[in-house]
Amino acid sequence: MKTLLISLTLAAAAGLAQADAVDALRDFARDVKSGKANFTQTVTSPDGKRKKVSSGSFEFERPNRFRFVYAKPFEQTIVADGVKVWIYDADLNQASSRKLGDALGATPAALLAGANLERDFTLKALPTEGGLDWVLAAPKQAESTIQSLKLGFKGRDLAAMDIVDGFGQRSRLDFSAVQANVAVPADRFQFKLPAGADLIEQ
Repeated sequence: MKTLLISLTLAAAAGLAQADAVDALRDFARDVKSGKANFTQTVTSPDGKRKKVSSGSFEFERPNRFRFVYAKPFEQTIVADGVKVWIYDADLNQASSRKLGDALGATPAALLAGANLERDFTLKALPTEGGLDWVLAAPKQAESTIQSLKLGFKGRDLAAMDIVDGFGQRSRLDFSAVQANVAVPADRFQFKLPAGADLIEQ
């Protein structure tokens, strides 16, 4: 009897944790208007045999302004100003730009910095794993290039994101030094083409 009660209690607690993760994501989308964090990204090939690790920083301000800066092992910057998105590759000294609506859609950046969480994604609680409470955010767009997108929360704090693209490649981002609702200078979301760089507009 005691074992049954313990099992029922644990199951109920797990259910609450999962429900809390969905609430945590909704709260994050509603209440966190800006923020910054460091991240480590691990990209795993579809067969699980090859891994690439990179790191950098992330800043955002709703709606639809963000800056991803990859520092290691290669320098790349992705900036959105609310209208357009630029991707700059330092090694090639080349940038590309496209309209935000064409680039964002139901993407991880839209989920973190967008303004329409429930419009773009269907949310479902997942089992706790690795000390994090997970939420599956399924893109509502049929043409989305993402197979699955999961977010992991530690309590009310965003801790990780796990993405599987249309080719089966997995990207895991682990966030650290997360600061919510901090002032981010407006010029962080403005892209200035470096001297001598090529620009490809799409």
